[in-house]
Amino acid sequence: MENTRDTKLIFDLSRSGCRGAVLPKCDVPESDVASLLPAGALAEAPPALPEVTEPQVIRHFVNLSKQNMSVDTHFYPLGSCTMKYNPKRNERAAAMPGFAEVHPYQPEETAQGMLEMLFEMQEILKEISCMDACSLQPAAGAHGELTALLVAAAYFRDMGEDRKTVLVPDNAHGTNPASAAMAGFESVTVKTDVDGGVCMDDFRAKLDDSIAVFMITNPNTVGIFEPNMREIADAVHERGGLIYLDGANMNAILGITRPGDFGADMQHYNPHKTFSGPHGGGGPGAGPICVVDKLAPYLPGPVVEMDAGVRGPDSAASAHYSLATPQKSIGKVRAFFSNTGVLLRAYCYIRTHGPEGLRAVSENAVLNANYLLARIRHILPVPQGDRCMHEFVASASKLKSDKGISAMDIAKRLLDFGFHAPTVYFPMTVKESIMIEPTETESKDTLDAFVETLFRITEEDAEFLQNAPHTTAISRPNEVAAARNPCLACG
Repeated sequence: MENTRDTKLIFDLSRSGCRGAVLPKCDVPESDVASLLPAGALAEAPPALPEVTEPQVIRHFVNLSKQNMSVDTHFYPLGSCTMKYNPKRNERAAAMPGFAEVHPYQPEETAQGMLEMLFEMQEILKEISCMDACSLQPAAGAHGELTALLVAAAYFRDMGEDRKTVLVPDNAHGTNPASAAMAGFESVTVKTDVDGGVCMDDFRAKLDDSIAVFMITNPNTVGIFEPNMREIADAVHERGGLIYLDGANMNAILGITRPGDFGADMQHYNPHKTFSGPHGGGGPGAGPICVVDKLAPYLPGPVVEMDAGVRGPDSAASAHYSLATPQKSIGKVRAFFSNTGVLLRAYCYIRTHGPEGLRAVSENAVLNANYLLARIRHILPVPQGDRCMHEFVASASKLKSDKGISAMDIAKRLLDFGFHAPTVYFPMTVKESIMIEPTETESKDTLDAFVETLFRITEEDAEFLQNAPHTTAISRPNEVAAARNPCLACG
């Protein structure tokens, strides 16, 4: 079915003289703008804005939005990304004027409600992680990773120790070695074994007194809870190193186990993956971190502190909240406090669920993932693990060798059926990998429909699949040519 929606640029719709609004004649004396502003504040010419009517603007952007997939419109089994549905009640809370219109420069006394929420969020995240201190300042998950490693670097400098090595499993998120390099460490890859866990022989061979941090995602990228986690943590601690827990997969273990209990010294959270918050689109985001007590003095500031009760106008004692900078802080890593609107959404989500509800979130995420694994493994084998946590990595390797159908072919064809594709070709430790994460918010009916579609696709003609998708505005571009010769202009 051919897609006939308008895909022109807004500039291509522009026609001289078109207006979205007509302003009334000015009822006060007019002055030339050049007489009101300094010369340096004036552009040489007006901005080249498109001239279009209001209906054109609305139709253009609504039609463009209909070409997008999102968690509000489609099933989004994007492994590693945890694209779960976000309850709209949290959006409404974040939009309340008392929160949305708080200004970062206003006096603390006038923002006590916001500060109280942020203080409670710090306490909640500490409890969930079983750690001693929290900074809400990092603006994204990878930013939280980097911040935690900067905290570790400051700690070792303060101890007078020159530790440079960060160990990272080969199936870790790509941001791990990047964050290590940006924090001044040298990243060393540790192999994983055939079952998807850390290869203990390779780990022991690379563990020495130069280790600063072992970065580990647990549950890991192939959806397995690391079976040797305690042994790894004890060995790193014996050498004086720290354990960093990549919190990207916390959605699988809420209320079941805590990183601090299995040896982590620091971790970040992805509120949009684990709790509730906007997904992608360039932000805003949040990546709060929690650390054990010995790392607390190095956290970025400000953090929120609760002061002793003070007497208000009604003579009742109430807590007072203020911003403070830890004693040996690495400094700010984000302007002002952070993206408080994202943190507020996560706070509402946590308070709505409570401890039992958060545990149910993880239990249902794990249940959904195992249901899909069991239903598709006979057509898309899962090389690592008979069971999984919140996600699993299947392989189209046999389909490719038998029928010429690749993971990319399956991913592209799924778009024709209204399903976003899973993550493909990551992790690279599995050939023709298809990484699937259904999350806890999807129904059995949705999962069954997804499975039936996969069955149908694997029975289709390989040449037909290699030209999919067939119903989108753009089919499959030549990705190599696009990367080497990008088209940056249209028309």
